Amino acid sequence: MDFKLTEEQLNFQSSVKHLSERHLKENNLKRAHDPSFPKDVALLFAKNGLMGITIPEKDGGQGGKLMDAVIAIEQVALVCPRSADVIQSGSFGPLRTFAEYASPFQKEKYLTKLLNGEIIIGLGMTEPNAGSAVTDLTTKATPNDDGYRVSGSKVFTTNSPDADIFLVYVQFGEGVNGIGSVLMDRSMEGFSLGKPSKYTNGEEWCALYFENVFIPKENVLLGPGGFKKQIAGFNAERIGNTARSLAVGEFAYNIAREHALTREQFGRPICEFQGIQWKFADMKIQIEAGRLLLYRAAINADNGFPSSKETSIAKAFCNKAGFDICNESMQIMGGIGYSQESLVEYCFRKSRGWQIAGGSTEILKNRIAEDVFERKFSQRPAKF
Repeated sequence: MDFKLTEEQLNFQSSVKHLSERHLKENNLKRAHDPSFPKDVALLFAKNGLMGITIPEKDGGQGGKLMDAVIAIEQVALVCPRSADVIQSGSFGPLRTFAEYASPFQKEKYLTKLLNGEIIIGLGMTEPNAGSAVTDLTTKATPNDDGYRVSGSKVFTTNSPDADIFLVYVQFGEGVNGIGSVLMDRSMEGFSLGKPSKYTNGEEWCALYFENVFIPKENVLLGPGGFKKQIAGFNAERIGNTARSLAVGEFAYNIAREHALTREQFGRPICEFQGIQWKFADMKIQIEAGRLLLYRAAINADNGFPSSKETSIAKAFCNKAGFDICNESMQIMGGIGYSQESLVEYCFRKSRGWQIAGGSTEILKNRIAEDVFERKFSQRPAKF
């Protein structure tokens, strides 16, 4: 089995690295501490073929594979961790699901602007009482004239203060088979945002409120019965979360390594102390093992969306590995690592969220266990 990147992939990797170093390195700390979505980076990436990496060329994308997008996330994050979110937004997440299932009308109306970096899309999925149990959502779409009226709310929507449109999960009817999704423009009457709240990583989110919002039928992405397709698309978002987790961990590792080579205590560089050496050995093992799991999930998805099993294994491992590496890097660097003058502190805060977002570690382990025992395990109480 050959684990080497192809010549084409190596050339792409090199070009993304050079672009990132040339345009993103100088203000990487400032960008990390800005809660707003980096729209300037989206415009830069659009001009250089880094938006819509996995979207077919006929739809305005680059026609690349999921592995190409993973390579791009890695190289961007290793220079500017915050800018890797733009690759996520432009090639994974709700945009990827939207591009897969959108009608020609929807693509013409929204997709070109999304791929040009002109507008941003958010995913309205989580509700106050429907997090991991996403099928418990209560946002309803009721038939009305030539469309639907949507009422409900969403929380923890990434990029919600800046997003122009939202892919919103709704309940068209009862049960899982009644779940689908609509495209909602923030200018629609009855749509409103709550006051901004901050995550630990400094980014902001707003609650989304829908008060009898009229959705024309042209804005229905997936009607009743679309839930399984949406979740299949969501596995691509998880690959993006996985890639960023590991990449920001490696970013912190690289900074800590340079610190260990130059920082002296007791008359010698701290890299000469065995306790420090073992920390780096453990971190290196996590990086290498995580990359193999990540690449397996991405490569095997080349003919469609990634496998739920392989994605769950990769994300569960890389989410924890990325956070642990950031944590150890901060410990190695001491006070300066804990300071906001260093991006290691930001990576520590950033990586913690991915153990929750996109499928918590515990939910992923449930999915892995189902594969182990070849049966489904309901988390709901038994019915008598």
